[in-house]
Amino acid sequence: MAVTAKLYGKFFNLLTAKDVDLDSDTLKVMLCTSSYAPNQDTHEFKGDVTNEAVGTGYTAGGQALASVTTSYTGATNIWALDAADSTWAGSTITARYAVVYDSTSGSDAARRLIGYVDFGADVSSTNGTFTITWAAGGIVAVTVA
Repeated sequence: MAVTAKLYGKFFNLLTAKDVDLDSDTLKVMLCTSSYAPNQDTHEFKGDVTNEAVGTGYTAGGQALASVTTSYTGATNIWALDAADSTWAGSTITARYAVVYDSTSGSDAARRLIGYVDFGADVSSTNGTFTITWAAGGIVAVTVA
């Protein structure tokens, strides 16, 4: 199963317009079922995301990312967004996607999307811990050319 991470298309516009501040805003990750159809080009707000996962141990809206960092490695020209791995203990959840968004704004219609991870297939936990182990290179990594 191939796991892929992608940024929503308008993310860099949000950074340059200062609509998202990766250093001080609260970033969250929410889980979605395989019925969600991510659209990199048109999805911009949390309100555009459908089919959020439900289950024991999971709270609607997901959870805040911990230890959020950004980095740039000159030797490889890679910019990355990373955070501590995300876990839901004692959970029974099935999800296909993890959607990262800025939860700072007051309503879902204003909460900006950052990126999403496609697990490549449904991933489940049954009365256990659902864990997202973010890639070693970060939640998302971009080659700066």
